Amino acid sequence: MLPKDNIAFAEEFKKRTKQFALRIIRLHQNLPKTEEARVIGKQLLRSATSVGANYRAACRARSLAEYHSKLSIVVEEADETAFWLELLIEANIVLESRLNNLLTEINEILKIVAKARKTVKDNLRGTER
Repeated sequence: MLPKDNIAFAEEFKKRTKQFALRIIRLHQNLPKTEEARVIGKQLLRSATSVGANYRAACRARSLAEYHSKLSIVVEEADETAFWLELLIEANIVLESRLNNLLTEINEILKIVAKARKTVKDNLRGTER
């Protein structure tokens, strides 16, 4: 249930989250072949691709409440993605310099979606009165 004036932004954001997922897929394909990298990489792949998929689902929401719920999933998955990227760095599996751009991108995505979710929550509260 996306407001009409946000349709262009939503389409661009769908592309952005899909491009991010593709970048994570390429990263995953090039992770070291250790057990740790395999386990973390699988979790990273799952959460990062979920960001884009759930954002698309949010854009098809049938109500403001459903939109809020789907955005909440996107926030959770984006935060989890940031966690796995940080873990790859802190466990010395991947050099920080190689992941800085991905970390910056997921943190920007997270900020945008968290702000949108807050706005929707405020709007939901306004309709309850």
